[in-house]
Amino acid sequence: MSLDTSDLNLAFSHVVLVATSDDLFQKTVEFYQSFGFSTVRLTTHDVPRRDIAHSNTVISEAWLHLFASRPENNVTLRIIHCGGSDGKSAAADEICSAIRICLATPEIENAKQILKGNSAKFTTHLNPETNDDRIATHDPLGNEVFFISQPNTFSIPSSPEVRPTHGGNATPPTEFALSGDPAKRKSIGILTSGGDAQGMNPCVRAVVRMAIARNCRPFLIYEGYQGLVDGGDKIKESSWTDVSGFLTLGGTMIGTARCKEFRELEGRRKGVYNLIKHGIDALVVIGGDGSLTGADRLRAEWPDHVQQLEKDGQISTLEANKYRTLMIVGMVGSIDNDLASTDMTIGACSALERICESVDAILSTAMSHQRAFVVEVMGRHCGWLALNAAISTGADYLFIPEAPPSRDDWETYMCKTLKASRDAGKRTSLVIMAEGALDKNLNPIKADYIKDILSTRLGYDTRVTILGHVQRGGAPAHFDRFLGTMQGAEAVEAILRATPDTPSPVIGMLENKITTQPLKEAIELTGQVAQAIENKDFSRAMELRSQSFSKQLKSYKEIASYNPESKMKLPEDKRLRIAILHAGAPAGGMNTATRSAVRLCINRGHTPLGVHNGFPGLMRGEITELDWLTVDGWTITGGSKLGTNRDQPTPQLGAVAYQLQKHNIQALMVIGGFEAYTAVLALARNRSQYPAFNIPIALIPATVSNNVPGTEFSLGSDTAANVIVQATDMIKLSASSNRKRIFVIEVQGGNCGFLAVMAGISGGSTTVYTPEEGVDLTRLQRDIAHLRSRYIKELGRSEGRVTLCNEKASKIYSTDMIANIYEAESGGFYGARTAVLGHLQQGGTPSPLDRCRANTMAIESINWLQAKCWESMEVPNEDNIRLPADKLKRKYFPRIFTNRRDTVGLLGVIGSELRFTPVEDLVQHTNFDRRVPRKIWWHATRQLIDILSGVGVDIENGGSTTQYKSCAIDLTAEDLMRLYGRQDRRLSKLTTALD
Repeated sequence: MSLDTSDLNLAFSHVVLVATSDDLFQKTVEFYQSFGFSTVRLTTHDVPRRDIAHSNTVISEAWLHLFASRPENNVTLRIIHCGGSDGKSAAADEICSAIRICLATPEIENAKQILKGNSAKFTTHLNPETNDDRIATHDPLGNEVFFISQPNTFSIPSSPEVRPTHGGNATPPTEFALSGDPAKRKSIGILTSGGDAQGMNPCVRAVVRMAIARNCRPFLIYEGYQGLVDGGDKIKESSWTDVSGFLTLGGTMIGTARCKEFRELEGRRKGVYNLIKHGIDALVVIGGDGSLTGADRLRAEWPDHVQQLEKDGQISTLEANKYRTLMIVGMVGSIDNDLASTDMTIGACSALERICESVDAILSTAMSHQRAFVVEVMGRHCGWLALNAAISTGADYLFIPEAPPSRDDWETYMCKTLKASRDAGKRTSLVIMAEGALDKNLNPIKADYIKDILSTRLGYDTRVTILGHVQRGGAPAHFDRFLGTMQGAEAVEAILRATPDTPSPVIGMLENKITTQPLKEAIELTGQVAQAIENKDFSRAMELRSQSFSKQLKSYKEIASYNPESKMKLPEDKRLRIAILHAGAPAGGMNTATRSAVRLCINRGHTPLGVHNGFPGLMRGEITELDWLTVDGWTITGGSKLGTNRDQPTPQLGAVAYQLQKHNIQALMVIGGFEAYTAVLALARNRSQYPAFNIPIALIPATVSNNVPGTEFSLGSDTAANVIVQATDMIKLSASSNRKRIFVIEVQGGNCGFLAVMAGISGGSTTVYTPEEGVDLTRLQRDIAHLRSRYIKELGRSEGRVTLCNEKASKIYSTDMIANIYEAESGGFYGARTAVLGHLQQGGTPSPLDRCRANTMAIESINWLQAKCWESMEVPNEDNIRLPADKLKRKYFPRIFTNRRDTVGLLGVIGSELRFTPVEDLVQHTNFDRRVPRKIWWHATRQLIDILSGVGVDIENGGSTTQYKSCAIDLTAEDLMRLYGRQDRRLSKLTTALD
């Protein structure tokens, strides 16, 4: 009799695998988890239950699901620990025979490497039809497991070398892990010490999650070295979720405390004992130079401590042999930015943000009452915070320990300087000083003393504000999150690369590159700064700071105050008429750069001209002379005070040339993005037709997209990244409150994914979609599988999640479509929403980093324009030279005339160096169709986003299928001596080339 089966609607449910012991059960679960199976349910029954049609009972069971790239290939496994009728483990002969499982993956070679790395037995079999290898191995239960390159293959390779063994006679392979032998897993302790600094928490998060991804065991040591000495519950192994939410938090969530006991030998021996008893063989220390010095001393003493502990019977010989060495890696968490061998320390940028927020607020009340304010910021031996705060807020006077006043009677000079600005019409006076400020005789300069001088000599209503610990508080800024995350990941890599003979490294940043440096030499260089100040060798103290520090100080001094009788005034025949123009979309820092350029021009005797409304304004002759007071408050103003647009000069080049000649413009500074770049390039290419274009032209890149060639950073990009990160923090709160929601946030950037990647790292994005990578179904399926896996495991306690999507990541998959696909494929475990940040990213108050860059770039541009103009003034003797009929002698051209290609240049930030590149030389480095540079320096950082969000990571057991490529540059002690010795401070391994 034939039965109709069409109405049965049969569907595959699951495969049951049976273990006869708890050990086999655990190892089998871990085996399949390591291949990407997600644990949907894991339970141990209080009362053993009978399975279907069996007298055996189920003691424990795990439901694992493989979210395949195609839903129809999903697989569900039910792994059970089966007992006999008495509820105890069953005998082998009570269990059914082993089965064969065939899994498809295009990454056959990766599967081989994973199996080899774990010493698992397997065989390979060539498929003659496709010429692909097929792999045969077995799971801990003895079930044969095959890997083939394509699904739905209706033949299974035989495997005579690997025979299934059943039940209690199973000989399971080595315990499976994705990243090496578990017996050799590193256990990494993490502590924060010394003063807290914003960015420490992102750093801790990165170390913990990178350690898990690299199959290490991370341990959090609470309360710094005190917790190390106390041991017990002060040292706890950390899980992935233990550091969730750390990115947004200031201070240090694992605590820090001063520890007198650790300064003594016995105290350090207690710390060694506690580390050994917890199985910790590597230590990551985040703190200042004192904290890192203590860590390096602990490592040097380690063998003696181990020997003594063994002798005293506190540890066994086995433990002593296993823990003969300790690896130390340091990272500098210091808001002072006082490590000599790094351009930036963790926390410095956020502290600068707090200072600028406070001073910006103070200036509004100071303006109302025409008051003077003396603001003291932190920095005992380092003036980085004070200097950058002075630049960022437009302070009138500055005191830092590395460069004390050169005059004995500095009080008189200070009063004269502040009075000149007041006489010019300024309503406020602002003095910023570091807490360690000194005069040249090493006498401390105190805020109250300055207040008394201003009150008695000038009669100013003066107030003192000591910002104190507010500088340490608040959420970390974008750059500190980015820096802490990158350095945290590299700290784990440094541990894994290290040998017992490797000097303890400190992770730093030089020339915009993450570095590993010998810790001992880096600390010694830092100590030399204080020593140089004590010896009154202030030039040496300046040399030990970053290369940009002295340039910043020099530029600040030139523009800080108005001085009509300045010695900087140039002779009449050297003075120039310099025009400043904004082009393209607005970006934070445009106004700051304009202010600095105008002030420098006025102090030197040049005439600064403001061109309003971009190139169309130039064509219409909308040009006015700018004065000191007009630009005074532009430092903290976002947008473009001159007005800007994206229009190009090419339709009306003649009108541009006419206005340049009419207003006798002898040099041009253009501030803007890609539109400014193409506009300046058009002027350079049309010099032969328009003599007025034969003047020096400087371009300062300013665009949130950071898509201009010839520079690593554009003005406005840091401000925009901060806006995105702040918005991400707030949106995450909404997502986490709902417990089951993800937001897809659209960010700007055009065809450049810089903003998405930078903000993705510092904002903790689950993933990012950029134009460089594109979006396709395979990628979306991977991301959805990851989301479903995480939301299933975190049911009812999920953290908020966001995904950043560049506005042009895909022509097909828009932000809304990606969110709709997310929700449609969620299986009901989560919902998806969208948020478009839009023009918020172009507005707001410029970040301190953008303000400082703008100031330095503007000063450098004026210096460059001035030099190029003076070179072009030279008129050769052409009396005896005959030129072709279409050529004119130089004497018939304007006083400023040059057609050399190197006189139209773009000023780029390359590492910590400012470098001019002729715009015509940048053509070969530009993709004009996509409006982006051909070389993308930041793309190496993209890999961390997926790893730290758990994509491809076995979060519960450790290991990752996503490979991380270290981007740190190793520096030796000799490298540091060269960089900070009294010689050429360049190092080839840190030099960046455009191509």
